[in-house]
Amino acid sequence: MNNAVDYTLQGEIAVLKAQNPPVNALGYDVRIGLIAGIERAESDGARAVLIYGDGQTYFAGADIREFGQPMREPALPEVCYRIEASPLLVVSSLHGTALGGGFEVALSTHYRVAVPSAKVGMPEVQLGILPGAGGTQRMPRLTGTQAALDLITTGRHVGAAEAHKLGLIDKIADGTPLENGLAFAQELLEQGAPRRVTSELPASEALDFDAIYETTLKKGRGQVSPAVAVRAVQASVELPFSEGMKRENELFMELMATDQRQGLIHAFFSERAVSKLPELKGVAPRDVTAMGVIGGGTMGAGIATSALLAGLDVTLIEMNANAAEAARGRIEGNLGGALKRGKISADKYEAMTTKALVLSTDYAALGDVDLVVEAVFEEMSVKKEVFAKLDAACKPGAVLATNTSYLDVNEIAASTSRPGDVIGMHFFSPAHVMKLLEVVVADKTAPEVVATAFALGKKMGKVSVRAGVCDGFIGNRILRHYRTVADHMILDGASPYQIDKALTDFGFAMGPYAVADLAGLDIGWAMRKRLASTRDPRERVTKYIDKICEAGHFGQKTGMGYYDYSGGKRGGVPNADVMELITAERAELGITAQDFNDADIVRRYMAAMVNEAARVVGEGIARRPLDVDMTLVFGYGFPRYHGGPLKWADLQGLPDLLADIRSYSESDPYFWQPAPLLEQLVAEGRTFDDLNK
Repeated sequence: MNNAVDYTLQGEIAVLKAQNPPVNALGYDVRIGLIAGIERAESDGARAVLIYGDGQTYFAGADIREFGQPMREPALPEVCYRIEASPLLVVSSLHGTALGGGFEVALSTHYRVAVPSAKVGMPEVQLGILPGAGGTQRMPRLTGTQAALDLITTGRHVGAAEAHKLGLIDKIADGTPLENGLAFAQELLEQGAPRRVTSELPASEALDFDAIYETTLKKGRGQVSPAVAVRAVQASVELPFSEGMKRENELFMELMATDQRQGLIHAFFSERAVSKLPELKGVAPRDVTAMGVIGGGTMGAGIATSALLAGLDVTLIEMNANAAEAARGRIEGNLGGALKRGKISADKYEAMTTKALVLSTDYAALGDVDLVVEAVFEEMSVKKEVFAKLDAACKPGAVLATNTSYLDVNEIAASTSRPGDVIGMHFFSPAHVMKLLEVVVADKTAPEVVATAFALGKKMGKVSVRAGVCDGFIGNRILRHYRTVADHMILDGASPYQIDKALTDFGFAMGPYAVADLAGLDIGWAMRKRLASTRDPRERVTKYIDKICEAGHFGQKTGMGYYDYSGGKRGGVPNADVMELITAERAELGITAQDFNDADIVRRYMAAMVNEAARVVGEGIARRPLDVDMTLVFGYGFPRYHGGPLKWADLQGLPDLLADIRSYSESDPYFWQPAPLLEQLVAEGRTFDDLNK
């Protein structure tokens, strides 16, 4: 035996206790220990074996430290085979989480007992792979085909009650994992229960797997792992178990070789690394239990909702009583949605809306809040007026945060007597749903204020990214660049609708012009007017869309924009006036339309995104490439399975991408200036990912 798996013999039951903190990951030592424990139990004359995890959980999955490394024998399928083949009766006692390979181990045991709070699942598709230790072959034999397909292709976790109903767990019991496991194993022995070998159970029902495959592929918007997992489950129905295992392994290895697997693994690690800042090591955040929000529009109400769901008391300030009541309605509507989905109880809803939430028109009500977020109109003079009031009303040490999307946080901070307490906290709408939070650190922001913003982001369930101060910070600065190249392609011959389709085929949930309609065309119109006086004369700027705005058409909220929503459908149909205006503008500029195929569109769009992202990293606005990747994935709908724009660039090859940018610059040298960091990486034969290490 080894230290990773402790062996004891308690009467006729051999107990294998996994000891690989913090989550009992199935690393090499654990795998060796499980096989050794089974062999020792058999030689010791035990009649049953109990497997459980020490600490907070059963096996929570594979050891992520082994990701991308050659698997040392015994591999997990071999471990599962050995457990299942034991002549002894083998029981798993589950608590915490049994996920991925961890749940595959549980399925290879003959019986399973769990505490009520336990959760199980096979989330491998979310990493671009599929269960590779028999999960796609054993689960359908227990649950039936349809239920197994649901769990495996979504990767969702299920609680003990649902798992019991599906046949994945045999018993739910209160008590410690050891107590539960020993009692259940003893009960089975006394009943003379037979070994129940999952792999020997009959195959589950056949379905129309071709149709399910196509539906799953479409639903995944280009992500292939869920659809490939359908084929693995199909093998469990159509082939003997041993042949099904071979097919599972073939499909697993195919997915291991894909760029999508690399992209999803990158996203997995980056999501965990993005908020870990060396500069905050040892810096204690300030306590935040009461929070203020200025402005109760869509954004402010969303921020207030997110804070309430995180257990904070919220005081929201509006201009007048009517606006305050409207804000209350928005917040109650948001919380009502959480109630309907079962995220909160009726008692929680009542407490949040009647006790935790206070609405006022007087800034003096903010006297005791620990942090306040301003979410008012995106105009510097308005922001400064608000911060002057906050400076006067808030207690010493209160954090003053602005939700600005573009404006200079240094200038806002300078308008107060306490710039060290000022920080940017840029939420994304709807703020109670979207996971991204850009934490914008100004020149004089105190380290403990930065730590406070990150701690609050974690409490609110956000993926928090550190950003420096510039126009648009990380996300909106890059967005402006890749949206600009889309506008250029329209002038040169593409249509908004072809661009939207090409990019949704690439994996975005919506194309840029459908997004513009959803956000409101007046936002971009206001920004273009704001930047007009500073614009370089070499910049190519489209004018047709301003005419749409001048006519009062701002997208979905007015029923007309790039798309016509008059039929009442959210998706809309192309607005015929748009192409007429585009054609007229091309004629005015003397542009002969050229043909763009979908690959051309995606390549230019992505090249612009990567080039500006390289500038953002090179200038230190983002500290690491992974900060950019997580910003785009969680805030801008970038397909997670590509890993983020800079991971995508690495996978495509930086030399070829730089060559394309240089070729584009021949016709537009102003826009297509290669980023110095991109040129440096290519010259040195390095990748963006090298900068993350």
